[in-house]
Amino acid sequence: MLEFYKTFDDGTRRIDAPEKGCWINAIAPTEEERNFLIEHIGVLPEFVKSSLDDEESSHIDYDDDFDQTLVIIDYPDSDESDVNKNEDYTTLQYKTNPMGIVILKGYVVTISLYESWSLQDMAQGRIRQMDTRLKTRFLLLLVLRISQQYLVYLRQIDRLSSRTESKLHQSMENKELIQMLGLEKSLVFFSTSLKADEITLNKIMRGKMIKLYEEDEDLLEDVMIEIHQAIEMCNIYSNILSGTMDAFASVISNNLNIVMKVLTVITIVMAIPNIIFSFYGMNVDGLPAPHVLFPTAIAVIACLVAILIFKKKDMFH
Repeated sequence: MLEFYKTFDDGTRRIDAPEKGCWINAIAPTEEERNFLIEHIGVLPEFVKSSLDDEESSHIDYDDDFDQTLVIIDYPDSDESDVNKNEDYTTLQYKTNPMGIVILKGYVVTISLYESWSLQDMAQGRIRQMDTRLKTRFLLLLVLRISQQYLVYLRQIDRLSSRTESKLHQSMENKELIQMLGLEKSLVFFSTSLKADEITLNKIMRGKMIKLYEEDEDLLEDVMIEIHQAIEMCNIYSNILSGTMDAFASVISNNLNIVMKVLTVITIVMAIPNIIFSFYGMNVDGLPAPHVLFPTAIAVIACLVAILIFKKKDMFH
């Protein structure tokens, strides 16, 4: 899908065909649309390929010959493909996807495999000071929105982990543990992508590959602050979640030990009558009182004595 937007004096609106100074938004472009970007807009083929690579990490690349800059930024998204929907519960997980921003003469092009509500906000004019003709500002505003999107998802992860932890206090079931594991995995994805985004922004700050203007310095500082805040929040939540998982693992192991201890005590007590009746079941003469009442009484007394001993040693808890 290709969409074209341009900022006019009365605001940003969608246009039917690309014009100088417009923003081209390509989401999961078809082969024909890719060829249009390469042949008519002039985007380098390797830049298009990198932007559509699901495993591409955040980086910045510049081509001197064609005067084009590619910025790959990882943005967060809910991982719908890994949502396990059963009759009783739903497990939610988050992931990160790469987005390519190509800055070339006359255009700024965003290329991604999936839709992002950061791009939707840009297209719907929800971002103040956005101007498709100011390519550096457009890039910084988009990265700022992505960093804010990280913060939103991190708060969602924190709330979801708190609710799941409360459920774990009541009953330790696999569904809560799987949800916590999914959130821990999501934080690892976020942490890795945020650190890569930070490195890319540090390269942008040097101003060698992308021209920086004085009026955009404050905006760049805001972007760096948001990214650093997201990294700090991600590290804090990751440490908390990791500690919580370790604590619950210890609790589960302790509960299992208690159950095994109780079952062992019951097994020992139940083995006493077996031993006594085994003697009387053998074809041997000379056993005292070879009648059913005597070995039964001995077995009952021996079991009660064993139970009292184990009770005194607090082996039933």
